[in-house]
Amino acid sequence: MGSPVDNPDARGFFGSYGGRFVPEILVPAVEELDAAFEKATDDKSFISELNRVMRDFSGRPTPLTTAVRFAGAGESLTLELKREDLNHTGAHKINNTLGQVMLARRMAKRRIIAETGAGQHGVATATAAALFGLPCDVYMGVEDIGRQAPNVERMKLLGARVIPVDQGAGTLKDAVNEAMRNWVRNVEDTFYVLGSAVGPHPYPKMVRYFQSVIGHEAREQFQNRYGTLPDILLACVGGGSNAAGLFYPFLDDDIEMVGVEAGGEGSDPGQHGASLELGSPGIFHGSLSYVLQDEDGQIETAHSVSAGLDYPGVGPEHSHWLETGRVSYQRVSDSDALEATSRFAREEGILPALETAHALAWISQNAGLLAGRKVLMCLSGRGDKDMETLLEAGGVK
Repeated sequence: MGSPVDNPDARGFFGSYGGRFVPEILVPAVEELDAAFEKATDDKSFISELNRVMRDFSGRPTPLTTAVRFAGAGESLTLELKREDLNHTGAHKINNTLGQVMLARRMAKRRIIAETGAGQHGVATATAAALFGLPCDVYMGVEDIGRQAPNVERMKLLGARVIPVDQGAGTLKDAVNEAMRNWVRNVEDTFYVLGSAVGPHPYPKMVRYFQSVIGHEAREQFQNRYGTLPDILLACVGGGSNAAGLFYPFLDDDIEMVGVEAGGEGSDPGQHGASLELGSPGIFHGSLSYVLQDEDGQIETAHSVSAGLDYPGVGPEHSHWLETGRVSYQRVSDSDALEATSRFAREEGILPALETAHALAWISQNAGLLAGRKVLMCLSGRGDKDMETLLEAGGVK
């Protein structure tokens, strides 16, 4: 899981974005974490154990699946799906949580905390904590608890304590706030497993490192199948971990990359989660990145039918890729994502997570432009968790 280019500088900046904007009490903790991460990833025994656990516990490598009907796949375009939904726990999140919990154990931290929106990161953290015998608290907004009830029960079955957060809109942003507050109070013995490529340095670098297994595997698999690299890489983007994990190993290649954000119900504040396309640079959750904010710099409420994209910020590395033009970011509406979910399930026999469905809807909308091209997409999670939302929205017909 090596790295080709574009690591952050010593202050944690990817170009103009990133950094470490934390309370003074957390400075020693993030410095300790950075040092421990660098030491661990230089240790062959740590990497060997991580690879073994990924293989024997999580089920890596995940396969590539060729789509056969959706949006002209198999006829006008080639669509290969990197099947992160086939990981243990049903999403890419387990790649990161196994790595971070192993690091926590190495650092002799006795307690794990995490935040979650769609619930997949919470389930994955609870799973990793159970595997290594560590107690786990997961902070989750009350709005997300309501729409992700199956994942709440899964976390409890795995031994985690799910702590409701009723501040603000009761969604992912508010869960992150509460998890960080708890970390400040318990920094000496607690390890915060942050779920996406956001937050203060070294989290964006660290999460992307653990998720880059997606891109490294997919690169080799695609070349073995076609003898060449794809023309386009595609992934949904909320905080941005699955997209960063897919994109990073291809940065030096002449390949188009597209990240798809939550267009929600419109472009007005509070109607969407498109931080990169409709936001502006600001400091949020410990780093400088693109965020949704008003003219006074106050963070606005995000919206998406998908709990995992319902976040008013994005990882700083994505902001850097936007500024340099390396990645194109576009948005897809709630209604289009719901329609893509149903159609993809019927035409491909795979029920995608609503997060992933945003990228699928983008393919449908751009099928004509994609004719004759090879697309590699990260199918980041399965849609079992979204059944209640799909039923309420009329997305199952």
